[in-house]
Amino acid sequence: MNVSEEKSLQYVTHPAAWTVDGEFSEKELRLLDQVNQKIAGTRSLNDALRLLFEATHELSPCDRLSLAFLDEDRERLVSYRTLAIYEPLRLKDGFAGDLRGSSLAKVIESGTPRIINDLEAYAAEHPASGATRLLLKEGIRSSMTCPLVVDGRIVGVLFRSSRKPGTYNQHHVHLHEATAERLSQAVEKAYRIEQLTTANKGYMEMLGFVSHELKSPLAALLMEGQVLQRGLVGPLTEPQKEKVERMIRGGKYLNDLIREYLDLARLEGGDFFPAFRPGVDVVAQVVMPAEEIVEEQFKAKGMTLAHRFDGSDIRIEADPGLLRIVLINLLSNAAKYGKEGSEVMLTVSRRDEKLTLLVRNEGAGFRDIDRPLLFRKFSRLPTPEHNQVRGTGVGLYTSWRIVQLHNGRISAHSEYGQWAEFTVELPRSQPT
Repeated sequence: MNVSEEKSLQYVTHPAAWTVDGEFSEKELRLLDQVNQKIAGTRSLNDALRLLFEATHELSPCDRLSLAFLDEDRERLVSYRTLAIYEPLRLKDGFAGDLRGSSLAKVIESGTPRIINDLEAYAAEHPASGATRLLLKEGIRSSMTCPLVVDGRIVGVLFRSSRKPGTYNQHHVHLHEATAERLSQAVEKAYRIEQLTTANKGYMEMLGFVSHELKSPLAALLMEGQVLQRGLVGPLTEPQKEKVERMIRGGKYLNDLIREYLDLARLEGGDFFPAFRPGVDVVAQVVMPAEEIVEEQFKAKGMTLAHRFDGSDIRIEADPGLLRIVLINLLSNAAKYGKEGSEVMLTVSRRDEKLTLLVRNEGAGFRDIDRPLLFRKFSRLPTPEHNQVRGTGVGLYTSWRIVQLHNGRISAHSEYGQWAEFTVELPRSQPT
């Protein structure tokens, strides 16, 4: 192994014939094998890093273990997870440092490990390093850095640090790399999943914020339009009346979009926690309020909404507010995709310990091959009949999630071009 020195800093490179386990003792090889097997079996990034931190003390001194990843433009390293035997941490998760002008740039560019055995001297030689100043405040005096390589790409680095100066040597680099090799594959996958989860959460928060901000001014515009439509500020000519009615229809469509996106944002943001209540009257607290909300949609298409109840007092343990969202979505879809002038039938029945809500409409229906698309987020059916109707692909997904939260089941059946029906089955009481 070749070592190039820059005063307090060493870069360690390997000869061409070097292998990772070429100089390890039998005990070290056994410990490395155990660590690598355990890391490969972990399911989360935190578990993998903690296992490495706790299991490798016998192999290499470590008071602080830290993982950092390259950002998207590969210009900065972002501290991602840190474990230490002391508190408080000064260099915290989320700290981002520019690679340009940093000694870490060579680690990233060439995959060369780095040793710093005198952090105070290194700080004097690199006064612009904010990360070094923070580590010194934590009491760190030695540091060893190895690149994390996945499929030939360097995705980040693993730092092993000690509060004693002069801690690390070439052998420690060997051991460090032997664990970093297995860790690289485990952590990058977990890291990317967490990135996607964070991005999705941020997207949903933004969606919820924008939808909420649009809700009030749109409601005010609709109210003003309805005032004009009723002639409360003076009679309208027929062309004026037609324009106002078109404006109101467009406003109601936007209002439906906002409602659906707000529901989705609440779901994805983890804000949908069912407030289960015993003895919820499904007809009075779910069906009737939902029918009132969709009434205008049915009138606009000359459709009628009929219902059939298995008794007038149907009670279950549920969150009535969330169930109203489900039924509003199903009835709204029945109006959107149903045939003009037709009848939509809502059936509420109970059997044994289950309650069933069934919404059936005459109309385009859906092909059996498209059934798996129905309850997926942002999914629209690829048929001419459905492409003619504006929609978000959100309502059925939201309904599915709410039914799942109620430990129920939602399904759909259809004869394409004739009819479609959606069935919700819910337990009468929730499991304890």
